[in-house]
Amino acid sequence: MRGPFSNEPSVDFSIESNRDAMREELALVASQLGQRYPLIIGGERCEHGDWIASTNPGNLDQVVGLVAKARPSDVEDAMAAAQDAFKIWRTFRAEARASALFSAAAITRRRKLELAAWVVYELDKPWDEAEGEVAEAIDFMEWYGRQALKLSERVELSHLPGEATDYRYMPLGVGVVIPPWNFPCAIFTGMTMGPVSVGNAVIVKPASNTPVIGYKMVEIFEEAGIPAGVVNFLPGSGSDIGDALVEHPHTRFVTFTGSKAVGTRIYERAAKVQPGQRWLKRVVAEMGGKDAIIVDSSADIEAAVEGIVTSAFGFSGQKCSACSRAIVHKDVGEAVVAGVVERTGRLVSVGSGPAGEASMGAVVDANQFKSINEYIEIGKSEGREVYRGDVPTANGYYVPPVIYADVPRTARIACEEIFGPVLSIVTADSFEDALDIANDSDYGLTGSVYARDRAVLERARDDFQVGNLYFNRKCTGAMVGVHPFAGVKLSGTNSKVGGPDYLHNFVEAKAIGEKL
Repeated sequence: MRGPFSNEPSVDFSIESNRDAMREELALVASQLGQRYPLIIGGERCEHGDWIASTNPGNLDQVVGLVAKARPSDVEDAMAAAQDAFKIWRTFRAEARASALFSAAAITRRRKLELAAWVVYELDKPWDEAEGEVAEAIDFMEWYGRQALKLSERVELSHLPGEATDYRYMPLGVGVVIPPWNFPCAIFTGMTMGPVSVGNAVIVKPASNTPVIGYKMVEIFEEAGIPAGVVNFLPGSGSDIGDALVEHPHTRFVTFTGSKAVGTRIYERAAKVQPGQRWLKRVVAEMGGKDAIIVDSSADIEAAVEGIVTSAFGFSGQKCSACSRAIVHKDVGEAVVAGVVERTGRLVSVGSGPAGEASMGAVVDANQFKSINEYIEIGKSEGREVYRGDVPTANGYYVPPVIYADVPRTARIACEEIFGPVLSIVTADSFEDALDIANDSDYGLTGSVYARDRAVLERARDDFQVGNLYFNRKCTGAMVGVHPFAGVKLSGTNSKVGGPDYLHNFVEAKAIGEKL
């Protein structure tokens, strides 16, 4: 009997022995940089001579690894392998499938700092963020294993005299998994193992920025005993293989995390029934946010300042849950601006992820670097720049934390997703005004309200249009099993990863009645 779920504890890097252990793993990983990683189709390794280079964004001379690039013909091979594996995997008892997830979690736990070191190099992520990501991957496997067992339990139904009834959840088939670059271990693992836990097979197309850690996780899945072909690893471009995977008539579902533009395109293409297709494809999509923290006049200002800074600049703002807007009541506006500027200057530093000293590393690639800096230029004409941090002299995509105050609610930097360390502070005349500003967005992922006034919190509970709402705490840091995570509106399909009903996205129900 598996014990109750509990979140994986974090490693405390303020303890010198833990820092020494992390340095050892970073050195080990450094000795393995630059290796080549093939496709994995039906358990077989293959490559065609075309490679995707994964480069450390904080050190552009450092190649983390070369990952084989799939061709369109590989889509058919992967689909065939996944279909064959599904026929077998679907027959495994729920206990056997869950055991494989628990085994993978145990292997990941033993290798936690090594895997975190790979994340540090591949994303220039700070140590605590990288270790936390691996811990979240463990949580996903432990949580979904238990949820899959619950889903296999007998469902209580009403009965008719002389008739036996049953209600079962059946796996769908082969699905396509398209995870994001910003959490290439945690979200990659959760998006893959969720469908697998209930008997599906998947083809995973990792983000081209961060494919190496994905390969490492697939190796762990194999070591844990998940049969060949249940998880197929197929890196490649959207134009080469992404559309073909989404549109394939044998694809039963697509799960995607990324931008609104790509997500809506996938949603549209998956909706079309292809020749030979005998079902409507399901799409599970998480597509970002323009997340707001509201500070009411009754708020604890010090707590609000801490939550804003942590939420805005953790992992360089490259989280879909990051605070991009602070909407502040006019009565406390000056105090909040002054506090956010002071705390950012004192606690937020930019530097190399492997060095382990800075709280912010580089942004992921040249495209993000260019886009974020363009928004910083736009901000100069839309708001009052009150803070700009320093960046290291290094061969990397380093962007400073930037804060703008007095930003109009309709400004581009207050409305468009930036996905970088740029914070807009918008002044509201009242809480009603602040709530209206926060809701005036295409997105609805996370939000937070700082207030001591219970009436304010209760109004937000009903009317703040987000999928994850927090009171008097930061708007980032959702925990598996504690804060089921997904947005509303154009932030996605409200699939609630790490929640009690996420696995329902990957099964179909069958009701059975037998006359006795």
